[in-house]
Amino acid sequence: MHSGTGRATAHLAATGQTLRVRAGLTEPTMDILIRWIAAFALVTATYNPTDLNYVRWAVAQWESATPLVVLLGLLLLVGYIIFLRATLRSIGLFGMALIAAIFAALVWVLFDYGLLQLDNRGLQVWLGLLAMSLVLGIGLSWSLVRRRLTGQVDVDDIEEN
Repeated sequence: MHSGTGRATAHLAATGQTLRVRAGLTEPTMDILIRWIAAFALVTATYNPTDLNYVRWAVAQWESATPLVVLLGLLLLVGYIIFLRATLRSIGLFGMALIAAIFAALVWVLFDYGLLQLDNRGLQVWLGLLAMSLVLGIGLSWSLVRRRLTGQVDVDDIEEN
């Protein structure tokens, strides 16, 4: 047994922590992936280039199902508030802009090397949705990433009334 592995196992045992593995991925990795999938589902459920999205459905159903359109719109709004609040608290506006800039630079590199063509409007929309979901997913997961990189644990602010 490698001594580093033994020390990590001893530390986990001493602190009562467990490290579970799902399909070859550690639990924190799965948690990050699940958060990104949830962010991707939120932004693509709201709008995407197909006909299967809230915006197109709401426009088509406004006259016949106004209460349902409003209810589902409010539920989406709650999702955005949760995701944006957590993202702003964890990485802030600067972090959000930095992640978006990194994604934009990656797209630029892929385009510049001829690996990506941007003449398709649908692809442009999907890339924008991917960028938004990455910003929200990373924002939701930043505490997990930070803890894995630095070993430091974030503690939420406690509001006293």
